[in-house]
Amino acid sequence: MNTDALRGHMDALLLSVLEHEPLHGYAIIEALQERSGGALSVPTGTVYPALRRLERVGHLTSEWATVGGRKRRTYRLTPSGRTALAGERSEWRAFTDAIGSVLTPRLLP
Repeated sequence: MNTDALRGHMDALLLSVLEHEPLHGYAIIEALQERSGGALSVPTGTVYPALRRLERVGHLTSEWATVGGRKRRTYRLTPSGRTALAGERSEWRAFTDAIGSVLTPRLLP
């Protein structure tokens, strides 16, 4: 899938992947790919700046952890991030409903 198509949705995707467990950057990229059935192959140059931005606004925290013998920064959702995720999901449902109503053919009376 084209990375441009993800513009405006990256925050929701990242917050959602981190909803249930903290993950390091590469594991986040793998989770996006796995959960999308391989449709999302997001480059590190897109993911890492977004993670840092989400941390700056308080939706994520991070800490260094040793994973598989390597030091990696692990990201965790904050309460603010959970609230933001709920808002993103609500906006996504409204967006898909609106687009679906336009794209779904209507039978004329």
